[in-house]
Amino acid sequence: MTHFTQIQAVTFDVGGTLIRPWPSVGHVYAEVAARHGVESVPPEALNRQFRAAWRKLKTFNHGREEWSALVDQTFAGLSVEAPSRTFFPEIYDRFREPDAWQIFDDVLPTLHELAALGINLGIISNWDDRLVPLLKSLGLNKYFEAIIVSCDVGFSKPSPVIFEQAAKKLGVPPGSILHVGDSLDADVAGAKAAGFETVLVDRSLREDEPGRIKSLRRLEGMV
Repeated sequence: MTHFTQIQAVTFDVGGTLIRPWPSVGHVYAEVAARHGVESVPPEALNRQFRAAWRKLKTFNHGREEWSALVDQTFAGLSVEAPSRTFFPEIYDRFREPDAWQIFDDVLPTLHELAALGINLGIISNWDDRLVPLLKSLGLNKYFEAIIVSCDVGFSKPSPVIFEQAAKKLGVPPGSILHVGDSLDADVAGAKAAGFETVLVDRSLREDEPGRIKSLRRLEGMV
């Protein structure tokens, strides 16, 4: 197991790292659609189309209009009217609610342990203005000294600017920060470009690999 020396702070991505949509994006979309008369839309089909639309994105700044366009693409061929003309606002607001999300099982024990070791914790996330209230609703905000969100900074990962803002707010040099996320491009490449140490979390792994961990609990032996 890799051991990082001189780590004074650990920063985390949020979506896919600390929390995930519950039961899935497709289930939440289908639930809202059904309340608006768009029934029998399979969540699995919505998940497939959401993933396909997400992969096609070249840039995404998490603005409301961008989310609206992404939801429209997700429902293409599955609803008569585009959600942007009907129930998109309710979908958007649904993801403000804590019960639309699940905290991964390894998160709270890891945050407790790292805090007990005296390590400062932060968040670096590409998100919109729904994130901080959501973290409060989930009871997660209390663990973090700094919560850096792309909508506030004006730059999204992998831009080094958002990482530099986190280092400044945490008050420690970039080389003393370990960033943890689930995206090779946004998290790993972005963190490295900013001079951070970094590790990828991939819960689908059978066992750890170089630079990748299958559980956040592995962090306790790495810092």
